[in-house]
Amino acid sequence: MNNDQVTYYSQRAEEYEKIYEKPERQQDIPKVIDYLQKHFNNKAIIEIACGTGYWTQHISKTAKNIIATDINETVIDIAKSKMYERENVKIQLADVFNLPDEIGTYEAGFGGFIWSHIPKQNLILFLQNFLSVIKSGGLVIFVDNNYVEGSSTPIYKTAVDGNTYQKRILMDGSEYSIIKNFPTDEELLSLIKPVCTEVEITRFEYYWAVKFFKK
Repeated sequence: MNNDQVTYYSQRAEEYEKIYEKPERQQDIPKVIDYLQKHFNNKAIIEIACGTGYWTQHISKTAKNIIATDINETVIDIAKSKMYERENVKIQLADVFNLPDEIGTYEAGFGGFIWSHIPKQNLILFLQNFLSVIKSGGLVIFVDNNYVEGSSTPIYKTAVDGNTYQKRILMDGSEYSIIKNFPTDEELLSLIKPVCTEVEITRFEYYWAVKFFKK
């Protein structure tokens, strides 16, 4: 994630979870929560880009334990302030492109709404770094947005490298240009299949999920 995007999410931290309050998405969100709780049941998980801990809270209800990481200290502070009823969550500042050796390895990994913000040319490196802390045979799940006309922020620019951009305006009026890509199934499979087994893509109305196991 580039510096502009890190700054944007730092400034957006207090209003971040409002995105999950959109009325039209209320039927999808419980489906995604159920999907994650089912697949991560009793797993020891590393989560990247945990943000304010919205998904961490839900996953922690069935997971064995979670180490939740993010590059952004502002959102990490909000995640730390949340209550995790089973006290099975550890929150740590970390960059997926530079994960510390002492972070260890895990039987499962989760990345929520991070794939779409990684420049396409960096996705292979992103996957390699994340998978370096996942044990062989470990479960990995990514969840992100489908583009839905009338609900999603419009794409205002497509760069020559294929990355697409949205203009994001915060409540204080500040404006940011943010990479937001919406991969097809074919694009996901072309990147994931070489490093995984049993890949499965699920498309909800507003969200997609990809589940696979590290080779």
